[in-house]
Amino acid sequence: MTGNMSGPLVLYERDGHVATLTYNRPERLNAITGALRTELNAAWERFRDDDDAWIGVITGAGRAFCVGADLTDGAGSAGTWPGSFWEIPTVNSFESGLEVWKPTIAAVNGYCLGYGLTLASACDFIIAADDAEFGMPEVRLGVPTIVGAMRLPRRIRMQDALELLLTGDRIDAEQAHEIGLVWKVGSRDTLLDEARELADRLCRGAPLAVRAVNEMAHRGRHLPWEDAVRMGEAMRRVVGGTDDAREGMQAAAERRPPRWTGH
Repeated sequence: MTGNMSGPLVLYERDGHVATLTYNRPERLNAITGALRTELNAAWERFRDDDDAWIGVITGAGRAFCVGADLTDGAGSAGTWPGSFWEIPTVNSFESGLEVWKPTIAAVNGYCLGYGLTLASACDFIIAADDAEFGMPEVRLGVPTIVGAMRLPRRIRMQDALELLLTGDRIDAEQAHEIGLVWKVGSRDTLLDEARELADRLCRGAPLAVRAVNEMAHRGRHLPWEDAVRMGEAMRRVVGGTDDAREGMQAAAERRPPRWTGH
């Protein structure tokens, strides 16, 4: 069974060039099961391959973003979900490094724990409702979080990351903002509106140029300087030969808004 009483476990909706992915298991605070994980992986792949989807927003239905693994799910508690790291130890999901260079926004409502925080940390932006809570409780359950331990220190200071990872304590939205984990904090009522406003701003840039810049911003931090410059120049030449690059120059010359096509 791939859905719940309300339908699919993960919703995928596109409005214009903005795709919204929604955890859809609100009766269990969007806890992850093997079935949900399978649908979530498929949704990210759909977003990656959808040429008309330029920006991705992920959020949770109901009172929570995601509380982490559902410990009552046999597959989940054993760490052997279909497509999980333990089944195939490689990059096979968004949070483990599936290459999706389209900008992504986590709109965090309520609890964002364990797997939920790992995935949010993989997004380019995190916008949180003022009632959001963040934490990595795995060590208190006797298991390590591995991808989470790789993600958090890349996003915030090491000691702040280790406090979350090694204590299992939770922090609220304001604390998450103070340590740089969260970009903005706002009302739950306006959370998705704020995410959409940011997504619309990101859509003003040519989508291929935006993706190239986003990729370089991430990759360039871990490459030797000369290698990063060479890679960046190669990407600039490729993107500079696209229809959108020509459209951008023509629109600037004609003093009009560009009409991007993503080609």
